[in-house]
Amino acid sequence: MDPESALPSTHRTYTTTTTTIDTTVRFDPSYVRSLPGTLKVGQLVLNLLGFICVSVARNSRAHNANWFSFVSMGGFWITLILLLLFLFHIIEKLHFIPWLLAETVYCAIWTFIYFTAATAVSSMSNYEGVFIAAAVFGYIAMLVYGFDAYLKYISWKAGELAQGNRKTTTTTVPA
Repeated sequence: MDPESALPSTHRTYTTTTTTIDTTVRFDPSYVRSLPGTLKVGQLVLNLLGFICVSVARNSRAHNANWFSFVSMGGFWITLILLLLFLFHIIEKLHFIPWLLAETVYCAIWTFIYFTAATAVSSMSNYEGVFIAAAVFGYIAMLVYGFDAYLKYISWKAGELAQGNRKTTTTTVPA
């Protein structure tokens, strides 16, 4: 039985939500140890490793390799910027931007284009072995970006903040 249905009709329930946002810019290294921070660091490493693999290939000027290089370096720089924004709590200062939605869209797009880039570079694996390594890093990056997109989507649908605190309290008082 629902506890609220047991209350007499002379009681009312009020829900109060308090959002606390600290707009001071400050360095917070603990973000890297959180799941979103760890995912961003993993994305950075995978982007860089994939780019290095394609760059050392003798056939690195092929259009498939160029596409993979664009995707890996684009992902590296965008993810690095996002990581820095979170590390210095600039996201919290710019709280009016729907960051979770923006990151969901970014991660979903990068999941798809990493699939295309890794597939393109894997088609060159018969030329050099480094393309196989680049494809493996690309497919792993695709999975990490996809998982991050899923987590961001769940958080966005739940109404969570990208950074900051939201406290919800429920109070029942007599009418």
